[in-house]
Amino acid sequence: QVQVVESGGGSVQAGGSLRLSCAASGWFGFYKYMGWFRQGPEKEREGVACIAPTSVAGHLADSVKGRFTISIDPTNNTIYLQMSSLKPEDTAIYYCAAGGRYDRGCLQVDLYTYWGQGTQVTVSS
Repeated sequence: QVQVVESGGGSVQAGGSLRLSCAASGWFGFYKYMGWFRQGPEKEREGVACIAPTSVAGHLADSVKGRFTISIDPTNNTIYLQMSSLKPEDTAIYYCAAGGRYDRGCLQVDLYTYWGQGTQVTVSS
């Protein structure tokens, strides 16, 4: 049984930083992507960042490029999202996903099988 658990959310002022962590346990296949998604109030869930097991950089949504970085520790299926220069519009529930694949990108929600419960990130102005 695959479990995906996020941690590290919280409240911060605009311009601040937060680091999210996500650990996936259980078997979810070879060379599967993991990613971060977010869902703001009354918005659809959107891809933020995704990464392959052997990647060192990953893929980022245009809205977070230059501010967020994603990294992975493939030895224990853990990914991190370092968020800097946070803006109020980054306020959302952030979800981690595992068991994903690449299909003209890796930021689409429907590419992933396993999801965490989410962690709240609130950025105040």
